[in-house]
Amino acid sequence: MKALSLKQPWVELILQGKKKIEIRKWNTNFRGEFLIHASKVPDMKAMKRFGFKENELLLGFIVGKAELVNVKHYNNKEFKQDKSLHLATKDFGNYGFILKNVKRIKPIKCNGKLNFWDFKRS
Repeated sequence: MKALSLKQPWVELILQGKKKIEIRKWNTNFRGEFLIHASKVPDMKAMKRFGFKENELLLGFIVGKAELVNVKHYNNKEFKQDKSLHLATKDFGNYGFILKNVKRIKPIKCNGKLNFWDFKRS
């Protein structure tokens, strides 16, 4: 199954339903269900911004799954309009991965990779 690595707290915000669009600098043709992997290194600035403590969230684990249903290429106006759905700043990129059917799963320890990658359970 495909997987995508993200930094905490963005993973947790997606799992809580507070973040419905993942912003990236790159586009993808992939659509469908994928696993959500929490990278080993958190985004400390965002951790503070959203009120999470340093050791509060899992790192280096697959912790959820979601369905990528569409990708939106943002212009500045649309990016600002969707701010409550992606919670990001423009430096994250201008491609919005629209997520649906997000579910938390039993954590699976593993290393992440860049882009979408194939997770094979060992």
